[in-house]
Amino acid sequence: AGAELFPFAPLADEPPPAGCDAVFLPGGYPELHAPQLATGERFHRGMYAAVKRGAAVYGECGGYMALGDAVIDAHGRRHAMLGLLPAVTSFAAPAMQIGYRALTLAADAPFGATGERFRGHEFHFARVIAEAQESPLFSAAAADGTALGPAGLCRGRVAGSFLHLLDSE
Repeated sequence: AGAELFPFAPLADEPPPAGCDAVFLPGGYPELHAPQLATGERFHRGMYAAVKRGAAVYGECGGYMALGDAVIDAHGRRHAMLGLLPAVTSFAAPAMQIGYRALTLAADAPFGATGERFRGHEFHFARVIAEAQESPLFSAAAADGTALGPAGLCRGRVAGSFLHLLDSE
């Protein structure tokens, strides 16, 4: 589709490329690398610069956690993250979430318009312990149709959730 991909490594304190139009932060294990993510000054500056210039930013699962305000590790230590989305996630009392999800965009996002439908998968142990609900990203349902409520957040061109998007419906 004409996209050019440029990998970068947040754990090595690498910022996204200066001229990129979009930044994708995939899943991972931020709880295992929270100190590196919290102190990665070049990574942080690069992400803030991308948002300032209007790049679309999307984080899923571990990427969503990195976009949030903080991650609390399994020992209860709080690590500041990017602060681009108003969420705090925790591994202090893990709770497994797993399953396929039917998703409807609750707000315009960098990858679709309000009402657009997607399918995704959720697999994580972290819990959201604080999340502003003024701008949920999705309305989610389990594979059997059971409503699960809002999922993720969207703030301007920055969006994220625990859900790994598979495809649009």
